[in-house]
Amino acid sequence: MYESWEALRADCLPCRACPLADTRTNLVFGVGSETAEVLFVGEGPGENEDLQGEPFVGRGGKLLDKYLAAVELDRHKNIYIANIVKCRPPHNRDPKPEEQAECIRWLREQTRLLRPKIIVCLGRIAAQKLTDPDFRVTKQHGQFIEKGGILFMGTFHPAALLRNPNQKPDALEDFLVLRAKILEVCDHTYTD
Repeated sequence: MYESWEALRADCLPCRACPLADTRTNLVFGVGSETAEVLFVGEGPGENEDLQGEPFVGRGGKLLDKYLAAVELDRHKNIYIANIVKCRPPHNRDPKPEEQAECIRWLREQTRLLRPKIIVCLGRIAAQKLTDPDFRVTKQHGQFIEKGGILFMGTFHPAALLRNPNQKPDALEDFLVLRAKILEVCDHTYTD
């Protein structure tokens, strides 16, 4: 258990616990407010994220930023963004179960330090790992479930929206539902 973000980051950055470390350019720890009440979690870094060391900075990240802005959220001000795995899987493949199992401890510690009221799972992999192994994003997106005193919501991964633009209106609706839930349960997301 870590007492500070600095200690957690210092131990995480040199991690070589799984083979993903062998092919990374940068470990992608996370970005955002370390006092945020809302945590967004993706599956793992892609090529742009690996190069820049920050989650969701490619085309999908730009789309995510538009959705965030539409509901007055900002990756540098009032939310935190992280991933299940901190290193890019080769060719942007899904992280393997054993890679997720090895890396999830970092996300658990980030979550423990953050103590978010809401966790938004971006895409199927994150939602299945954090909420329900049978989660189906096309059927269950935008629905909240409570686990351990935290509200979880799964929605579409931004990269999936780029491949299937017809799902963008559903994703926007999810963000509007999220905004309403934030206003209901969070103390300072929109006041800081």
